[in-house]
Amino acid sequence: MDKGGLALLRADLSEQWRQVSRLHVRIREKLEDFKESQEGVDSMGYALHNLYCAYEELFEIVAGHFENRIESGRYHANLLKRMKLSIEGVRPALISGETYGLLDELRRFRHFFRHAYGMDLDPEKVGTVARKAVELEERFERDLRSFLRALGGWEE
Repeated sequence: MDKGGLALLRADLSEQWRQVSRLHVRIREKLEDFKESQEGVDSMGYALHNLYCAYEELFEIVAGHFENRIESGRYHANLLKRMKLSIEGVRPALISGETYGLLDELRRFRHFFRHAYGMDLDPEKVGTVARKAVELEERFERDLRSFLRALGGWEE
């Protein structure tokens, strides 16, 4: 990747990472007073939904800078899977297998949340996903730094 393309990728990813980090702060704050009232559960569910959507936008930035094509059938699952692949001669993997597992659980929750019309969210499940989302932040940031370092674009 040329210097200008790398600078643009780094800027796009940095901006999107700020958005993701802001959502992580919100989830950590909500988790501190997470009450298993339906209102608290619904609020946390919405925050988790938004968090995955922000991660997905970051994945779309990577896909757009490199391979630029994800088939439409099972788009969300395929986009996430693509991020754990190292594509020889194109780019390193963005995420590790461990990070993939956490993100995939968040992706599945987001899918359920979007389609759970008229259903109450399970407080225990929402709490579990929220705690895993907190764990995800550090793992993903480490993966992102490693990805950019491998491209020659991360300055400590």
